[in-house]
Formats: sequence, C-alpha cells, structure tokens
Amino acid sequence: QVQLVESGGGLVQAGGSLRLSCAASGRTFSRYAMAWFRQAPGKERQIVASIRRSDGILYYADSVKGRFAISRDNAKTTVYLQMNSLKPEDTAVYYCAARDSDYVNGYPYWGQGTQVTVSS
Repeated sequence: QVQLVESGGGLVQAGGSLRLSCAASGRTFSRYAMAWFRQAPGKERQIVASIRRSDGILYYADSVKGRFAISRDNAKTTVYLQMNSLKPEDTAVYYCAARDSDYVNGYPYWGQGTQVTVSS
C-alpha cells in the first residue's frame, strides 16, 4: 500500500503559478501510475493529469492542456503538478492518486487533498 500527502496549494491571482507536490511512502513508488484530480464545490471530481507507470505517457484534461504539467521524480518518490496561467475556474481541491496498473479502472490510493484558490 502507498500513502500520499499533497502540499503546495494556496491562494494565487489569475495568471499566476503554483506547483503541487505529492509525496509517496510505502511500497516502491515507481510501480505506481500517478494522477492528479480536482473537485470544485458542487462539482464531481475530475481527472486533471496522469502519468503511466509502464511508459511514462502523459494525459491532460482539455481544460488544462498547455498550462499544467505533471512530472515524477522516482528517487524522491514524489509527483508534481506545475500549474501556470491559472484561472478562477481552476479553483478546487486537488488530489493526488495512485494505482498499481495502467490497465485497470479507478485509483485505489488517494491523498487528503490540497486547496487551490485562484482569485480574479
């Protein structure tokens, strides 16, 4: 099992940047596919970005393409989400998630979330 702890959220003005970090502990970090999700008030949780464990292929939601970048540092057992050109609609709680395989649905491991608020 892997434990996930997010950090780096906060309040930022529109157009600004933040970098979220997700520190993982437990079993070998490189064995996990990782993802970032977000949930805005009154809305369903949605995937923002992911990185596969087998080949490192990246995925981005259309709403963040060109602005956000997911990366991982296996030596530091950490996954990052660099968020640039932030918009008020990016305001949400951001969650880090992990799964053991690229070929199953869902992510069984979740962090506690970190709040990102973008002011206009």
